[in-house]
Amino acid sequence: MRYLYTVLFYLVLPFLFLRLLLRSRRAPEYRRRWAERLGITPFQLEKCIWVHAVSVGETLAAVPLIKALKANYPQIPIVVTNMTPTGAARVKAAFGDAVLQTYIPYDAPDAMARFLSRVNPLVGVVMETELWPNLFAGCKKRKIPMVITNARLSPKSAKGYEAIGTLTREMLTAVHILASQGIADAERFVALGMPKEKVFVTGNLKFDLELPSDLAAKSSVLKTQLGSDRLIWVAASTHPTEEEIVLSAHKKIREKHPRALLILVPRHPDRFDSVRELVQQQGFKIASRSRNEICTPETDVYFGDTMGELLLMYSVCDVAFVAGSFAKIGGHNMLEAAALDKPIVMGPQLYNFAEISEKLLSAQGMVKVQNGDELAETVSRLFADENYRKQTGDHALSVVEANRGALKKQLELIQSLI
Repeated sequence: MRYLYTVLFYLVLPFLFLRLLLRSRRAPEYRRRWAERLGITPFQLEKCIWVHAVSVGETLAAVPLIKALKANYPQIPIVVTNMTPTGAARVKAAFGDAVLQTYIPYDAPDAMARFLSRVNPLVGVVMETELWPNLFAGCKKRKIPMVITNARLSPKSAKGYEAIGTLTREMLTAVHILASQGIADAERFVALGMPKEKVFVTGNLKFDLELPSDLAAKSSVLKTQLGSDRLIWVAASTHPTEEEIVLSAHKKIREKHPRALLILVPRHPDRFDSVRELVQQQGFKIASRSRNEICTPETDVYFGDTMGELLLMYSVCDVAFVAGSFAKIGGHNMLEAAALDKPIVMGPQLYNFAEISEKLLSAQGMVKVQNGDELAETVSRLFADENYRKQTGDHALSVVEANRGALKKQLELIQSLI
């Protein structure tokens, strides 16, 4: 079956590069470093520890693990691969030149062979769920130990892998250790053919996130710039259609809290221009961070159109709405806001973070809303009641503190293969 997959992949490969070209019209980074997509890395190594984190969310989760690997193996180069420019940018922002970053090749046998022969991993660490047939086959052929760490598998994804059961089981034979976020994830992987003795439930690495040491100082400066006495809510990582819901809610919120400020942060940089235009069309006065525009008392929306500053935006807000939860995305990571002691509001689509959202909801550290009207009502209520706001934020933080520890467990499993 992998042979058929490979033939089909080679047929679509030109269209993948065409897609990069089309995306580069809005995000020029997609036009660069195409050789890496074919396995031609800008460096040749005798050995390395290789960590793959497909995009931003996985990269942020991997940061503590990469730091721990660097501390334990300072003499071994660490290579971090990503699929997206935004993921690559997060690696650069977190580590500078302390690690080597390159794009993961497209899953063609020759491209993967070039990549593996140039970096020579002692171990491959794949974050969450990135199963690629030729990548895993190449690692198995070269006897490279593979770890899927912080693994998660939604019921929907499990059904997809079950539909190609033969190919899935073949991929899983290349995996030496699978460290799952939760029991349900582990059970789904076992049902797909992963041997039970190789599956470990370690918890979610995202609970072990580290807050930057300079965050408090930067937060104080930004809070002063935005207005120390203003109530602020952030809409983080929004997708198409969600901005309309958020802006409509902001109008209603300002009826009760006229000086309320919205910080709007779209998920993808290639949408910054269109979202800014939408905000202006809705009649809001906007100040863009990327343009260093001053946020005056008359500013309605502060536009977070920069990369790598979401934690900073969370740090200055009074209420955090985490998006991807109205769109059919399944929600985005809410733990950054929780770690900053912020009350969290999310929409109904939470399947990407089902276990985490259940913990937060049970602890009353998060409020789930069904639509824009409920979003406006909930944010307004949190604004109006400082005690309720503080209690909700404290409960969110308590969930983070109670669930730390995955980092140590996952690190020990990886070390057992090095």
